[in-house]
Amino acid sequence: QVQLVESGGGLVQAGGSLRLSCAASGRTFSIYAMGWFRQAPGKEREFVAAIDWSGGTSYYADSVKGRFTISRDNAKRTMHLQMNSLKPEDTAVYYCALNYGRLPIRESKEYDDWGQGTQVTVSS
Repeated sequence: QVQLVESGGGLVQAGGSLRLSCAASGRTFSIYAMGWFRQAPGKEREFVAAIDWSGGTSYYADSVKGRFTISRDNAKRTMHLQMNSLKPEDTAVYYCALNYGRLPIRESKEYDDWGQGTQVTVSS
């Protein structure tokens, strides 16, 4: 099992930026795909972005494409989500997750390990 801890959430005005980080510990991290998901109050958890084991391939939800960038540093066992041009509808708890495969995927049910989440609040 891989333990995941998110950080970097907070309160920001619309149009602002935040950079989320996910630190991994435990078993091997660098050979697995990872992703970011979010859950707003009263809504289901939704896919945000995913990245393959090497960092060479990434996918984004249409709602964040062009504004968010996912990246990873295998040497430091970390993954990041750079969020720019934030909107109030981006307000949610953001979770990082790891899938015991190499390719990025969008389905949350395919992920094996999850962090506890970090709150992102965007004010209008």
